[in-house]
Amino acid sequence: MPRKFLVVVDDSPEFDAALRFASRRARSTGGRVVLLRVIPPNTDAHWSGAREEIERQQREEAEALLNRVAAEAAERSGAAPVFLIEFGEAPAAIKKVVGDDPEIKILVLAAGNGSRGPGPLVQAIIKHGAQLGGRKLPVTIVPGELTEAEIEDLA
Repeated sequence: MPRKFLVVVDDSPEFDAALRFASRRARSTGGRVVLLRVIPPNTDAHWSGAREEIERQQREEAEALLNRVAAEAAERSGAAPVFLIEFGEAPAAIKKVVGDDPEIKILVLAAGNGSRGPGPLVQAIIKHGAQLGGRKLPVTIVPGELTEAEIEDLA
């Protein structure tokens, strides 16, 4: 059973560090990368038809983003990544996918740089602990400013 490294795909500048680290660790351990894109709930659509159309468009955009990111993950890890798309808040989505897949062994996040703090997702995970999906899960927090060479050395 291969070890899976879960990476949350977002638009933060530090996301690339998390992806590079998880991909490199997957390669060195014979594992796979799982790419999770979380689509936040949409509170603007009041009619179900409009909400369904918005969610369809958001899913298409998420799939396009995952396809772009997948090429790098596959090249760096040596295996095609797994794609997951969830609607909701990121911490709840992480708990759900971890609960659904016992092969996910490590959550890899990247911390933000500078005075803006580590980022809301890192803060949420730290606040609630590593009890995810009904089991304890190691969380690797990668400094967002690590260079390619530093990641290669660490992973």
